Amino acid sequence: MNAFVLNRHGRMVFPSNVMPELDFSTLETLEQLDNVIRRDFETKAPSGTEIMGKVRTGAYDTRYDLMRDLALNLFWANRFSITMYDKRPTRWADVPRTRDDVFLPVLQPWEDGEAKIAAVEQAYPTLPARWDGEVEDRVFGILFDVYGHRRHQATTLPAIKPTVAEFMQHSGALTFRLPSYDPDHPVYSYADIVDCDEDVPELEALHRWAMVLHNQYPWDRSQVELAEASQLRDDDYVVAFHPRDREVRGFLRRLAAGAPPRHAPAARESRPPVRPFPAVDVRQQFGVRPRLEALVAVHGDQACGNEDLIRNTAYNWSPMSADEIAAKTGIEQRRYSSLPLEELALQAAEGALAKAGREPEEIGVVLVCTCTSSRLIPSLATYLCGQLGMHQVYAAYDLIAACAGMPYGVADATRLIQEIERPVLVVCAEKFSDKIGNVRTSRMIFGDGASAMVIGPAPEGSDGDIDLLKTYASGPASEVNSILWPNPEFDNNITVFGPQVKALAGRYLAQMITELEQLPAPDGRDGSMMDAIDLIVPHQANKTMVIQLAERAGLSADQLYFNIEQVGNTSSASIPLAIHDAVRDGVITEPVRVFAPGFGAGAVAGYAVMRIDPAVVAVSTPTVPHPHDGGEPVPASTSASEDMREAFG
Repeated sequence: MNAFVLNRHGRMVFPSNVMPELDFSTLETLEQLDNVIRRDFETKAPSGTEIMGKVRTGAYDTRYDLMRDLALNLFWANRFSITMYDKRPTRWADVPRTRDDVFLPVLQPWEDGEAKIAAVEQAYPTLPARWDGEVEDRVFGILFDVYGHRRHQATTLPAIKPTVAEFMQHSGALTFRLPSYDPDHPVYSYADIVDCDEDVPELEALHRWAMVLHNQYPWDRSQVELAEASQLRDDDYVVAFHPRDREVRGFLRRLAAGAPPRHAPAARESRPPVRPFPAVDVRQQFGVRPRLEALVAVHGDQACGNEDLIRNTAYNWSPMSADEIAAKTGIEQRRYSSLPLEELALQAAEGALAKAGREPEEIGVVLVCTCTSSRLIPSLATYLCGQLGMHQVYAAYDLIAACAGMPYGVADATRLIQEIERPVLVVCAEKFSDKIGNVRTSRMIFGDGASAMVIGPAPEGSDGDIDLLKTYASGPASEVNSILWPNPEFDNNITVFGPQVKALAGRYLAQMITELEQLPAPDGRDGSMMDAIDLIVPHQANKTMVIQLAERAGLSADQLYFNIEQVGNTSSASIPLAIHDAVRDGVITEPVRVFAPGFGAGAVAGYAVMRIDPAVVAVSTPTVPHPHDGGEPVPASTSASEDMREAFG
């Protein structure tokens, strides 16, 4: 449930942001589960006592602030049931007594519950509406119907519930009792939740939260009591807890078996190499000069703006506005693809062959640079060979160099051309949208997209298009592990540890600039190689961060080209997508020398200094969905902004 969907209003929705479903296949111990629960539910949620204290001290400025705390409290109160169990009201006479996979929650009465409920009920009408009083009243009604009928303490809930037999052995243990149960008690359907539509993004997110929380108690909540086993009558209903899926069952079995946890070995302290690795001077070191024959881009077909993120605020996100996301990342929207990664890559590959005027049988090597492929056998590169009808190539393989994928791919292509003297197809493709889940940092940054290049032998006597190549890898283990996917600690979703990413990016960018300043300009020109650069197209990691690091390394912001505002971070595809967009937007109108540095996950990095002729770039017009027509795509404007033209001439 990690992928996005378009609702009937044409708006993007992330179901996993509001419907918690942990992947229990990744968990081995209760300690691991506790860490996940604490991070996702406890650290963000106020207790009932804290809510009552804030009411009494006048700490709530608006109704929305109070409602948000209520919702977070209710997610926390359901932290185990909502992630591990299905709740099934069952007649006490029909509850199995000996099964090891049917559980009854043991509950304690809510301490000062009536006072906490009364404090909220009395405070809400006295607070001003934040945006829309009518909508806020409606959402509060759903939330308070749940909060106001709570009977049990939430601080003492264990993850592992007792079986029915264990419950009956504990004298005085309390559980839910319902005098009656209507199986048709109204609940919100999946469509109701996904199609929720409010003008204010924050209220739309809160409304979804409220509907999901309502569904956690699909019975007449006013009748609920807490009762001991001895007080239960045959026709009473109890709420039996069943493991929600086989992964939860497997987790419970592992706990029962007492399997010892696995610990990763400690990393050694990182040490620099015995001597630096020099840049590869392509014209000096290779006899066959590489030429860029074609470059194409495939943008994602769906635009996910910052406002879409706010409409999909997850229960475990800290508050942040659309403007704050833009200020922090420089991103106004990221583009997602409705296609699987394989089709994105195939579209890019076919487009590059067409632009280069090459037939599949002319290609000697297929390289795919990606860090988001779940295809291991066959590799994505060999899959493309089959789809393109290539009967035999010299080599086909995937490169996992993440955000340095393009420099790594171009470097390998340059070496392989020396051996085979035939064109190499380099495809850079990423699909992050279905690998993010409800991780806010990742959702703010990453997008989908693909690009492909045909790099062939230059004509005899030509200098080719590539001057310098350099790749790097590694560093302290904290930097190597600064971006993880899959990450068991975050439900196997991709996670980013910002300070470590910034450290490795700054380290590499400063090293690259220093190296280029120490190399002579090509063609006998005065100055350094850095002086000969016409345009810098960096990996589009985070515009705010990259500009800060570039300025620290002695560059100015107007030397760099960015398209991250509209496409997000597409890792290996980001540099070629940006080169394409620079041509499309009129920033590159004649052949220029480009410095393209990449750096990121795994503490890998690399750069290419290369000539970009706009004539080899197949300019495409991206499509964006119309906001109110059910998501049908419409062409986006291709005109370059005036400030961009002014910055780059």
